[in-house]
Order: sequence, then C-alpha cells, then structure tokens
Amino acid sequence: MDTAALIRLVEDTMACTDTSAVKRIIRFQHVSDYRYFLKQLSVRPSSSLPKQSIRKMPIIHGISCLLPEQETLERFGGSVWIEQDSKISVHATPQKSVIWEKGIPGIPWGVNQIKAPQAWSTTTGHRVRVGVIDTGIDFSHPDLRQSVIRGINLLNRSMLPHDDNGHGTHIAGTIAAANQLQGMIGVAPRSLIAPVKAFDHNGSAYVSDIILGIEWCIRNRIHIINMSFGMKNRSKALLGAVINAHNAGVIIVASSGNDGKRRAVDYPARYPQTISVGATTKLRRPAPFSNRGSYIDIYAPGDKIISAWLRGKYNEMSGTSMATSHVSGAVALLLAYKPGLTPTEIKAIIKKSIQPLRGSKARRTIGELDIQRMMQAADKV
Repeated sequence: MDTAALIRLVEDTMACTDTSAVKRIIRFQHVSDYRYFLKQLSVRPSSSLPKQSIRKMPIIHGISCLLPEQETLERFGGSVWIEQDSKISVHATPQKSVIWEKGIPGIPWGVNQIKAPQAWSTTTGHRVRVGVIDTGIDFSHPDLRQSVIRGINLLNRSMLPHDDNGHGTHIAGTIAAANQLQGMIGVAPRSLIAPVKAFDHNGSAYVSDIILGIEWCIRNRIHIINMSFGMKNRSKALLGAVINAHNAGVIIVASSGNDGKRRAVDYPARYPQTISVGATTKLRRPAPFSNRGSYIDIYAPGDKIISAWLRGKYNEMSGTSMATSHVSGAVALLLAYKPGLTPTEIKAIIKKSIQPLRGSKARRTIGELDIQRMMQAADKV
C-alpha cells in the first residue's frame, strides 16, 4: 500500500480548515503495514501534524484521525478498512435522577435482591480488579475510598480520572462500595475499581476512546470490564478490541440499552464475547425501559437504584447501566472464589443459575441474577 500517500492525506486534512472532516478509525489488515505506517509517521517533521491528531490503537492495528467525509480509502486497496469513529453514550437514565436525601442507603435493595449478602461469608471479591470504562469516579467519596485504584483519564492523560458527571461513581458504588457503618455496601465490597475515564461530562465518548480503555485494561491485568454504555451501529473496530480482551481472559459485562425493545440490544452488549444485561424492577419483572429478548444473557436490578454520587452524596438512577454494575460485582465475587475461571465458563455459570422472571410471558431460559445459585453452580465446575 502507498503509506506516504495515506500520511499525506491525513496531513492535508489536518491542515485544511474545511469543516467537512470527520473522525474516522482506520485499521490495517496487516500488522506489518500498521508498523510501517507508524514508523514513517515518526520520521515526519514534528510540525507537519498537530500533537495528538492521530491516536494509535495497537490492539486493533489501527488509528483514529480526521478524514474528509467522502473519503473511502478504496485507492489504497483492500489493505485498510475505514469506519466512522462514532459517538457512544452511557445507558442512564431514562427518567430524571433524584438525589437521595433519606439518610444512609445501607445495603440497597438491588444488592439484597440478587442475594449478595448471603455470599459475603464465602467471598467479598477480595482484590479482583474491575475496570469501569465510564465518566470517572469521585475519589473522595467516603464509601469508595478503600475501593479505588489509580485508573486512567483518556481525555486528559495528565489528570486523574475524576468524575464530572456522576454516572461512573454510581456504577462504582454498586460494584464495590464499602462503608458498613455510615454509608452503603456494594455487591463486592472488597473488589477494586480501576476508573477508566473515556466519557465526558455529558456522558458521551468516541468508539476510539473505548478501544483505548479496553487496551489499558488488558495491559494492566484488569479482570472484569464494566461497560454501562452502548450504541445502535455495529463497529468492527470495537468488536476487534472486545475479542482481544475476551481472548486475554478479561470478562466484559455490557448493558443492553434503554429503548424498551423486545428483539434488539445495543452494541457492545450484542457481541457474543460479552455478558449482556437487561434491567429488572423490585417485582422481578423486566423494567419497561429495558431492551430484552434473545440477546440478553442475564437480568439484574436496574430500576430506582440508589448508589454513590458526586461530593459524597447518593443518587437514585434507573437504567440497564445500573443492572450491569450488579452483574460486574457478582462476577468479582465469583472470580475471588474461583480465580481460574475463563470468560466462557463465567458466562455459562451465570446463565445456568438464574432466578426465573415473574410474568407468564417470560422465557424460562433467561432470568435474574441469583448469587447464591451462581456460587452453587461454580462448585460443580
């Protein structure tokens, strides 16, 4: 392929003031082409490209950069693939979130409903690392202080992944909050959260940010990745990163989406390498907002969930995001109990140990997370 021409195209796009340029992901079919491209790029005059205009993604042998909207890269042959670097959003909240002002949450109803407390005499998720690719975390929250490791801020690498939205802190609280006397308890209170800030204060990110987050998690030996976000369109680049994580032994738990659809779920939950999660209510029925159907692997509490929030507060939120964090916590309990389990084995155990949903129309092959049954199923593996 003509690497010099591809570099010139990128340079020309950066230099042009035309607003028709859009963020794209370019993947190289051959790793040798990718390495050669990076090598040639490194010897260009430093002034020819603005700093950070090209984001390298070794996990998929690709880059993210601006390109003209009509550019297809067909002239470079079949050795490069191109797709839009799409926007992706967190999966909450279909209704307005409510700041919790009723005292201490203690053990929230969802943590009780999935029977997490019954497992704590056996496992608390001790030292299992959960990467939460989200809006960051409130490092100063009293319920999370013992549960957070450094993580990374992909939007500004020189800063800690501080949460400027609240969603990431809420997710982290359900997974790993540990403040028994004065605050709330999460599903796996001795697990460790690695906050990966890929989403801005509006709760949106680019696919390239997610891929970089997955890559960071693999490199830093994270055990579980919580993905409480989604999009409608399929991304081959994101699928490539998900497959890499799966093959590296990382369990990915992803939310199905909040559109109330009966036969569709969002990506990345739709990829078979993830555990896709739908949301239930206190009545153990699918929440009206939750996507559902054959693509769902497990349901978990996701309606009116109380968890940690910014500035040491608590917030009630609804969404498949909230359901996903319950499942990530459950996987942390399971991995601390049986450290050698593979992503495929964990998915099979979770699907085998469901509590049937209420309602005559619910399929019997799918149901709500039940940690007691999950632990019993793990003993038979």
